[in-house]
Amino acid sequence: MESEKDRLDTLLRALLAERPEYYGATIPRSVEGKRDMLRALMNVRMPSPLPPSLMALQDRELAAQRDEKGVVTLEEIAPSPLCPRLRLWQGDITRLAVDAIVNAANSRMLGCFIPLHRCIDNAIHSAAGMELREECDRLMRGQGREEPAGKAKITHGYNLPAKWVIHTVGPIVSGDHPTGDDRRLLAECYRSCMALADGRGLESIAFCCVSTGEFRFPQEQAAEIAVATVREYLGSHPGSTLSAIVFDVFKDSDYRIYRRLLGYE
Repeated sequence: MESEKDRLDTLLRALLAERPEYYGATIPRSVEGKRDMLRALMNVRMPSPLPPSLMALQDRELAAQRDEKGVVTLEEIAPSPLCPRLRLWQGDITRLAVDAIVNAANSRMLGCFIPLHRCIDNAIHSAAGMELREECDRLMRGQGREEPAGKAKITHGYNLPAKWVIHTVGPIVSGDHPTGDDRRLLAECYRSCMALADGRGLESIAFCCVSTGEFRFPQEQAAEIAVATVREYLGSHPGSTLSAIVFDVFKDSDYRIYRRLLGYE
């Protein structure tokens, strides 16, 4: 039976061999170090297929990491007192067992290429696996242009607990305050994601805090737009299949904002 270290070593040797500049690189001895190196190599790897045997090894490794982190189900997340279809959860979005999670992508739509970066785009691609970047690449090559802000694309979730990933490009705030166009485009991100989910007949979706990180949208304003847009969409689409919409936050400050907006306090 393969050990985790053997599995990781095989994957690392294969990925290092793809890059001549990494010739002679030393593979860490610890499992934690090996996992960090694997994630970094996945982050910088351009979209291209791996041999099926290696992809199977990657999938087993990511499944083991998923099980270690633990999967969070909707039953563990209390509905909002304001609206039973809305929920709030603080933590790693890649742990959520929902029909779809939302990724705050950039216009290339290929994931984050910065090794071990702490953005949500990096986290989702790292947990889903290299198949996700390949699928995104096929979508973008078929489209023939970068993804505009406010739109969304859907892909499989691969090694995530979520079945699907919906990728949306939020507005980048360039000044001290978001413009009217910034606010409009952020609202459009939420509408686009929900429309895609409805188009697939999905019943649950988890939103991250779109545009509030590297794209510099103020947290409170972004949260107000998110909650108002989701509620407006549900009210204007009585046939929506979405019965559970989770607002996933990571920062304590975002958690406090959403608790207030969703009526938990």
